This record gives sequence, structure tokens and C-alpha cells, in this order.
Amino acid sequence: MIAVLAPGQGSQTPGMLGPWLTGPRAEQVDAPATLARWSDRTGLDLVALGTTATADEIKDTAVTQPLIVAAALLAYQQLTAALGETEAGEDALAGFPTAGHSVGELAAAAVAGSLTADAAVELAAVRGREMAAACALERTGMSAVLGGQPEQVLQRLADLGLDPANQNGAGQVVAAGPTDALERLAADPPERARVISLAVAGAFHTRFMAPAEEALRGYADKLDFADPRRPLLSNADGATVSTGTELRDRLVAQVTLPVRWDLCMAGLRELGVTAVIELAPAGTLSGLVKRELRGTPTLPLKSPADLDSVAGLLAEHSGGAS
Repeated sequence: MIAVLAPGQGSQTPGMLGPWLTGPRAEQVDAPATLARWSDRTGLDLVALGTTATADEIKDTAVTQPLIVAAALLAYQQLTAALGETEAGEDALAGFPTAGHSVGELAAAAVAGSLTADAAVELAAVRGREMAAACALERTGMSAVLGGQPEQVLQRLADLGLDPANQNGAGQVVAAGPTDALERLAADPPERARVISLAVAGAFHTRFMAPAEEALRGYADKLDFADPRRPLLSNADGATVSTGTELRDRLVAQVTLPVRWDLCMAGLRELGVTAVIELAPAGTLSGLVKRELRGTPTLPLKSPADLDSVAGLLAEHSGGAS
């Protein structure tokens, strides 16, 4: 069984949408027109931001989040086009589980059929804008803590008043909170751990994002969330979300709750996942899977050329889908 994963903020690179806007698959799904429509609906020039903008221009949270979701969904559209439909007229990946890291969960919601792609990109734009606004209220940030004993790492964060905003598995925890506390963490890290400051605007997935959660709820309540048509694992606890109402509530609460990617990977293991496809901009989640789910083949879709490898992966790991 193959899982389809969608990456989160931090995976962006300049020009990442360029390859997905040219070539036969892009023409088949009319990718340029799709991205132009998303630009209109978000009020952002996603075409320029995804093709010619610099790294500095795409690091703004308000820009990065819709851009990442757009990249994932452009890749997914071309992935399904490349594979075609089954004899029953279904998506060739129908029944396979999906999950997304942080904002990537919006892309996963679209992959699961709970949201339209248009709605997912629009919601990502609202999410990014409101989270950026919340970041401006206080001086906060995030730092990756690599290595160390998990219990000692979490205790050190608690002692400093920091939150474990991401528990990514594979010995990686992301601390978030006031910048002065993060500086103290870097000066005196947990035993056998390294602390790396992250270039983000603030303390995502913590109490500091409460204003963004409130604003996001007002927008999400206006959207129609269908029940997922395939297993969709939640960042909150790795559980499979069964209804559209539950998914909406979880996506809204997600901005102030920790991302438990470690539990998502545990959920993938329990579902019997034997291989992973990571949507663009791919690489980060594939690396975590390799370290945590050892021996599980990964296929990061870094460019349309990677689509040529999907059919072979599907033939080897198609058992168990429903």
C-alpha cells in the first residue's frame, strides 16, 4: 500500500513551480490556467512567486503557505493524469492513505476529496495571512532540536516555557515560543542535542497562534467539507479522520496544536503502508520516513520527471488499497 504525503512550510525553493507548468502532463491538466485561477482567488501572483521570485520573496508566511499547497496539488493532478484511471473509472491511487505536514494537511484534504483544490489553496492563503499577522504581535520563533533523549528534550522545553510545536520522529523536535527562551535553549541545549534556529516568522502551532485560529474558523465555517474518500491521518494524533466536520475542526485547531508527525508515521505503519509518494516540493518528509520507517521505499516528486517512476512503484505496492 502506498501513502501520498504533502510537505509543509520550509520545503519551498525558488522556481519550484516552473517544471510543473510545462511539458505534456502540465498541458494535459492545464496547469498554467489552474495556477492563474488560484492567483486570482488568493490575490497573490502565484505564477511569479513560484517561478521567478527569490528565496527572500517566498519566505513570507502569507506567501509560502498557499504556494506550497499549490505546488503539492499541481503535482498531484499530474500524478493522477500520468497513472490514468482504473477499469472501474477510479483514480489509480484511490483507497491509499494520505497525510500532510502542517499546512500540507490542506493539500492532503484535497487529495482525500474533502475539499476542492481551489478551496484548499484559498484556505492556505487565509491561514498564512492570519498566522503572519499573529506572528507580528509578539517576538517568537522556532528552533529544531536534533538528538538527545526525548524525555530530557521535552523537560528542557517545559523548563524554559517553550512548546514542542513539531514532534517529527527520527530524533527531531521543534521548539517554539519567545525568542529569549529560544536563545537560552541554544546556549544550554539538552545533553547530546543540537539546536538549530529556524527562519520562520513566529511560534507556529502554539498558543501564540490563537488569533489566527479564531480568524481561520470564521472562514472555514463557510466551506463545504466532504467526508474523506480515503484514509486521512490527522497531525493532531495520527488518527484517521472519518467525517468532513471533524476534519474542518481539526484543521482549524491545528494552528495552535503541536504537529505530531511521529504519530502520523506510526499511523502509516499501522495501516500497512509499504511505500510513500511525497508531493512537491518534495524531500523533507521522505527523509523522515527513511529514518523512522526503515526499509520503506520513498518517491519524492521533485520534478515531473519523477512521475515516470510511479507506475513501477504502484505495481510493486498496490496491495491493500480499497
